[in-house]
Formats: sequence, C-alpha cells, structure tokens
Amino acid sequence: MAEKILIVDDQYGIRILLTEVLQKEGYTTFQAANGFQAIDITKEQAPDLVLLDMKIPGMDGIEILKRLKQHDETIKVIIMTAYGELDMIQEAKDLGALTHFAKPFDIDEIRKVVREYIPVKSN
Repeated sequence: MAEKILIVDDQYGIRILLTEVLQKEGYTTFQAANGFQAIDITKEQAPDLVLLDMKIPGMDGIEILKRLKQHDETIKVIIMTAYGELDMIQEAKDLGALTHFAKPFDIDEIRKVVREYIPVKSN
C-alpha cells in the first residue's frame, strides 16, 4: 500500500499540481478544499502526511492543525503559507508542524522534503 498524503488548500490549482507531482512519486493522494473535508478524510484514510495551507476560509490552518492533532497526535504535518506570516508559522511549529514552505514554493523542494519524512516504499 502506498504512503498516503492529504493536500489541504482552498486553491484548486495548487491541489491539482501537488496531486500530480506526488502521485508520480508513488504516493496515494487525497484533496481537501477546507478544514471540515480535511478532518473527515484524516479520520477515514489516516494519511501519513498532511500538506496544509494556513490561509483557508472558514477554518484557518492553525485550527485545522489543532483538530488533526486532537484526532491523531502523531500525524505528520507540513504547512504552506505566504511570506511574512512568521507568528503563524511559529504557532504551527509549536503545535507540532514539521516544517513549512512559503508560497510560491519550489516543487522540487517539496518533493525532497516529503521524501525525507515519508519515503516511498518500493514494492
């Protein structure tokens, strides 16, 4: 079974881009456009890693992160955020986020860091 990654971003284009890149790497991916979908998918699919945008309408990334950690305190989360949101980045790391990427991000860098945290198992 391939490692599972949940991509949480309100921007459709970013979800599609990350889905395509990570599926080519051998991961199974899921997408959520908001926090409620992210929590439901996490409960149903138990992803190995979550790529979480911090600026999502309705339930922001910090609240999503808190709820994901309440459900599974060992879940691995990498946050994505715009430049300059240092307070939010620090709060997310205090809550257990592994690292962060500033948008616009380097897709090769994301690919590399994802591999570091959850290597693809060869069949």
